[in-house]
Amino acid sequence: MKNAQLLIVSGLSGAGKSHVIKYLEDFGFYCIDNLPAPLLQKFIALCDQSGGKIKKAVLGIDIREQEFLGEFLSSYDALRREGYPATLLFVEARDEILLRRFSETRRPHPLSPPDQSGSVLDGIRRERAQMAALRLRADRILDTSDYHVHQLKEIIGRDYGHAASGRLNVTLIAFGYKFGLPLELDLLFDVRFLNNPHFDPALKHLTGEDDRVMESVLSSSSAGAFLSKVYALIDFLLPLYEKEGKSYLTIGIGCTGGRHRSVTIARTLAEHIQAAGHGAHCQYRDIAHAG
Repeated sequence: MKNAQLLIVSGLSGAGKSHVIKYLEDFGFYCIDNLPAPLLQKFIALCDQSGGKIKKAVLGIDIREQEFLGEFLSSYDALRREGYPATLLFVEARDEILLRRFSETRRPHPLSPPDQSGSVLDGIRRERAQMAALRLRADRILDTSDYHVHQLKEIIGRDYGHAASGRLNVTLIAFGYKFGLPLELDLLFDVRFLNNPHFDPALKHLTGEDDRVMESVLSSSSAGAFLSKVYALIDFLLPLYEKEGKSYLTIGIGCTGGRHRSVTIARTLAEHIQAAGHGAHCQYRDIAHAG
């Protein structure tokens, strides 16, 4: 397994873990969901004995194995100490989103009492508490609150579907601080100091996808100075991340509303990253909000 990729997928009930595992299977991973923790070492041995046939494996761990969570944590920590290339992806969503999903499916939360004396929200909160130690070990936390299933598959495919190639894929998320900070960021840049087209009547109702807005944002000397420094940082970091074996990187670009400045800078950085030979993809999280 030291020459293979082992990905542990865990997270909160209703957050989309089963979808993630299904998508990973579509992208060529050997997947086992809800593996009992005592069998983790046996699974590693199975992969070792496969003669290289199992090169990318996924194990799903969730609250259904809560009596084994402590044992799993010990086994996982031991794997990391021994040098196995194991990484942990933790899938979660906001409480109100999880409540809505359970309401839509009419399924009980796995930690809800059999007599239904507790609410779904009680179960969600108990699960967060019980999974906290596992979440702390996560190499990546993926918040699925704002994604539908097709967007989630796109993200999994982009970040893990071509991991064997060693190519680093960069996601740039343009967002508005007024709507909250994305949780999955590796790097974050605040661009609220740049010229704001929101205050120009001719540009207010446009977005950073419009070249006129882009020209307005980039016209100042501070924009040029900022970009030159960010380019230098990215050019320095990306080869090091790639050398480390990192297959994805998520960069957040934030302005006030997420429509003008952040979109412009995300577009500009994506062009620079692509010109350097890396994959780059933009998400404009808050662009649809009214200006």
